[in-house]
Formats: sequence, structure tokens, C-alpha cells
Amino acid sequence: VVEYFHQLDDPYSHLAAQTLKQFAKRYGIELDVHLIPATGGSAQPELEKLEIWARRDAELIAPHYSLVFDPSWPVLPDQDLQSKAANYLAGLSPADRIAQLSKISTALWSGDASAIPAGEADGAAALTEGGARLKALNHYSGATFYYGGEWYWGIDRLFYLEQRLRDLGVAQGDAVGANAPYIAPRPPIDVSGIDASDLRLDFFPSINSPYTAIIYDKVIEVKDACGIQFHHKPVLPMVMRGVPAPRSKVDYIVFDTKREGEYLGVPFGPMLTPIGDPTRNTYAMFEWAAAQGKDVALMSSLLKNSFANGIGIHTEKGMRNGVEAAGLDWSEAKKLLNTDGWKPVISKHQEEMIEGLGLWGVPSMKISGPDGEPDIAVWGQDRLWLIAAEIRRRGKPAS
Repeated sequence: VVEYFHQLDDPYSHLAAQTLKQFAKRYGIELDVHLIPATGGSAQPELEKLEIWARRDAELIAPHYSLVFDPSWPVLPDQDLQSKAANYLAGLSPADRIAQLSKISTALWSGDASAIPAGEADGAAALTEGGARLKALNHYSGATFYYGGEWYWGIDRLFYLEQRLRDLGVAQGDAVGANAPYIAPRPPIDVSGIDASDLRLDFFPSINSPYTAIIYDKVIEVKDACGIQFHHKPVLPMVMRGVPAPRSKVDYIVFDTKREGEYLGVPFGPMLTPIGDPTRNTYAMFEWAAAQGKDVALMSSLLKNSFANGIGIHTEKGMRNGVEAAGLDWSEAKKLLNTDGWKPVISKHQEEMIEGLGLWGVPSMKISGPDGEPDIAVWGQDRLWLIAAEIRRRGKPAS
């Protein structure tokens, strides 16, 4: 049994809904579709920002997965239509719910009330029941698949679940075979043969972010490969900006980072998180390192120590190890520890990311240029492929 949790006003759920019929047909499984309400709370504390970001992000990624999210659709579908859709879907059999969900979701987002039949079931009760099941399984997000103790978020993680089911021998139809394509394969991170020297990449990492740790060097590889103008803008981790991180979210992030790291071929763990003074001291050295052209080397080295090498930078020995591995003088670096000259610079980066881009998580990235094209800002290590695709689209052939 694979359980899927659908949130009616979640753009990622709309994308996932478009894959359900094909997914159920490909594997010898029972697919149980739950309806859930928006969760919010400590797991999704910036709910209004999340709604705007998710809407924008879904529109950006949909074409790359051959899915649809129309640019004319609103940030959130009409609340009365959501209730109507819930009442109808709640009354369907499991098979009919799978068959109808994408169609009803499209009608909901497009505002086509006539395409949503009236239903006699209690949609509100179904949402409550689905939300309780999600909570009982210790999770917090819509557009998620659950199987055998593991979570798979949306189309971005669906290929992991497909591979797990194939390994179990329940593939059927066009999912059979070593070369069978996934429903939503992760696009490649590829800027080979591209000159992006006219474009600009603003990169907002955090020294305390597991996701930053596994993608940091990949971002630098992309930058070096295409010659894009690079602007390095570290920010404080969310928990040091007052954003809570409940245990269920932390557990999922660590599990998911390990899985993503394995996919990228990047080591992850053992880790000793640099929250607090280690973060402050890293940023206290940032401008000094940047003046020597070694800010990237410093961040890379300390991220590796914290999230792959098991070397805690909360100790002088661990910090010195990372600083010297970056080719920097420890005797000079040591003078900067426990100073606060870094605060205005990091605050400026955070203001640009949060207020300017409407993003609050890390790593975040923005592509801009003089070509009149709109800026593209994304959040997440699993969006570097989208940055690469944008660089390929807007860059020039390398000479």
C-alpha cells in the first residue's frame, strides 16, 4: 500500500495529481489517496510566503516534467470550489478518486465550477481524517507519498519511490526493464558548452544547512563551468532567524538530505551542526576570506567538516582544521572570532533574499542579466537543475 496525501490548494499536489493514474498503472500496488487541509503551524511557519512561492515554483518546473500549471491561475483556488471539490472527491471509490483527481484539480485551479460535480459526501470530514493520518505518520506536507516508513515529496521525489518499487519487483507494463523511464525523472544539472558571462548568479547559502552542504560544491562547479558572474551571499540559518524547526521536520530533512546526497554522489554524515557561535564565527571570517578570494574555499571546507567529516567547528581544533584546509592563516583568522562586524553584511543578504526575492529558506539562488529577461529566483538544492536549464536557455554557445 502506498499512501498519497493531496492538499487541494497546494500547487505541488496539483502536479502530483497528474501522475497518479500512470503511477498506479505501472506498479502492482494499492494506492490510497487521502485529502488533507493546509497544515501551516511550526512546520510551515511562513505559510503566506509559501503559498506564493509554491505557486511560482510549480509554474516554473511543470514544463520540464511535461505537466501543466497554467500561468493565469491564482495563488490559491476559490475556497467555495475547494469545498465543492472535497465533497465530490470524498464520495468516490479509491479507484475513481485516482481517476478523477487530476481532472477535478484542474477545474478547481482554473475556476471551472461546472466541471466539478456536486457531491453528497462530507468533504470537511474527509480532510480532517486525512490530516489526522498525516499527523499520525509524523509528517506535515501535502503532495507527499508514503511507503514503508519513507516519505517522497511530490514529483521531485517520485522517482525514488518508483525505484524502490522496482527493486521490490512490483513494476509492470512500461515500468518493467532496466532502461524503463521514470514518470518524472530529475532533469540533469548541465551547462556544458555554455558561456554565461553576461548573466549573474546570486547564491544564498547557510553554513548550518544540510541541504546547502550537499549542493554547495555543485553550485561552484556550475559557476566555474559556464563563467557566470557569481555573487556569494551567506545568510543565517532559519533557526537563528527565529523560524522554528519541529522534530518531525528535522527528521525528514536529515533523511531526505542523505538520500539527495547519495543521488548527487556527495557524502553526507556524520554531522555536527554548527548552530550558534560556530555559525557566527564562520561569518566573522567571511569578508576577510573574500578579500583573499577564498570565501568559497572557507565555506566549502567548513560545510564538509560539519556535515560529512564529523569535525565539529564548535571547537578551536575543528575550526582551525577547516580554515587551514581553505588555505587561510589561522593566526589571522583567530583574531576575528567572537567579533560582530559581519552582522550588517549578513543582514543585507537576508533582507535581499527575504524581502527582495520572497524566499526564506536555503540554499536560494537568483539568475539575472542585461537581456531584458525576468529574474528567476529559486529555493532548494533540488532546483540547481532549474538554474542550469535557465543558464542554458539564456547563455551563449561557448567559443
